[in-house]
Amino acid sequence: MNWICSQIGAREHYAVPRVLHRQGKLETLYTDFWANSFWRGLGNLAGRQHLSTRYHQDLSDARVRSFNLSTVVDSSGFGRKKVNAYEWFLAVGSDFGESVTEILKRKRGADWKETIFFGYDTGFLEPARWLRSRGGKTIVCQMDPSRFEVDLLKAEEKKWPGWAKESIPVPEEYFRRREEEWKVADIVMVNSEWTKSALIRQGVPEDKLVVVPLAFEKASGAPISGSPGSAKPDSITEFTAKKPLRVLFLGQVILRKGIQYLIEAASLLRDEPVQFDIVGPLGISKAALESAPPTMTFHGAISRDRAPGFFGSSDLFVLPTISDGFALTQIEAMAHGLPVIATPNCGDVVTSGVDGLIVPAFDGKALAEAILSLVRDPERLVAMSAATAATIEKFSLSKLGDHLIALEGRLSAH
Repeated sequence: MNWICSQIGAREHYAVPRVLHRQGKLETLYTDFWANSFWRGLGNLAGRQHLSTRYHQDLSDARVRSFNLSTVVDSSGFGRKKVNAYEWFLAVGSDFGESVTEILKRKRGADWKETIFFGYDTGFLEPARWLRSRGGKTIVCQMDPSRFEVDLLKAEEKKWPGWAKESIPVPEEYFRRREEEWKVADIVMVNSEWTKSALIRQGVPEDKLVVVPLAFEKASGAPISGSPGSAKPDSITEFTAKKPLRVLFLGQVILRKGIQYLIEAASLLRDEPVQFDIVGPLGISKAALESAPPTMTFHGAISRDRAPGFFGSSDLFVLPTISDGFALTQIEAMAHGLPVIATPNCGDVVTSGVDGLIVPAFDGKALAEAILSLVRDPERLVAMSAATAATIEKFSLSKLGDHLIALEGRLSAH
């Protein structure tokens, strides 16, 4: 079967269309903005180098259709009333979906019954509905637990009053659009069992849901765990005040990511040889920041090229999230030889006791105990670091390709 891929932004570095193109199955990629050589040059001249990220060399000879001019106009806010982020996602998603549908309607000679339409949530509805009415198959990738996650966050904001820098209301229409997308899809693809269970609670039939983990590939020139360039020691005898365990948190510093429980854990460990580096845009209040112990350093937002430096100077990565669709940073950390402490409320990456530890969500004390156990047993930390190389192999692009072939087989059988 032929595949049509549709996505807003450079989600997952275009992993799905890239894999399908390698397999000779990609008919067209539809995206909001595609930085061909003209647009990359224009972006450099205008000082907007971020435009060049909307491109991938693997798709240089693929058929790509984009809406560059309208996307640039929309991103400027021209002609739109001021809205919050979710209202913006709704407007952009529906506009994009209608634009893709209009192009599909003009195609001649297409065998829609032998076509699979793959798209991501919020920009999927209109073209999927049109193509399915003509006998095509449809797959929507739902990237997060949707309403279930938002409800968890609301509860956290009540539990930790004054901690969130801002609380953005999510319009009911946003949830309804996603629910309509789940209905029109033949398959709802999710990245984790955590998201799958959340969508079942929201009424998605279990037999429609398929878990496909995110794919990971190391950045060019970056050392992978276990390699001579990874700079991780073969052994550590002890952690001291002069040479403490360095714990890294990298991501949005917000309640959903569990920063409140990491601050709680750090406070419990303030007299232990542990230093915490908190890297990412700050989404908590000044008062919340001031409640952190002096062993925590908040570095704020950084550029992507600085991330390897933080991974390389750390011993352990923590992800105390209360909800993530997957959290690719787990694998990024392991690619630099870092064991990971995570909660079950995200993608299944960590094998507890092998390449990291799993702790309950919403539990700063359990997180502190897990960190302290590795302070007390540094050789165990070294063994976990060595095990990370095997873990990241499970999330390769070739593995993603195997999953997509299986999905095609499932759709072909019906």
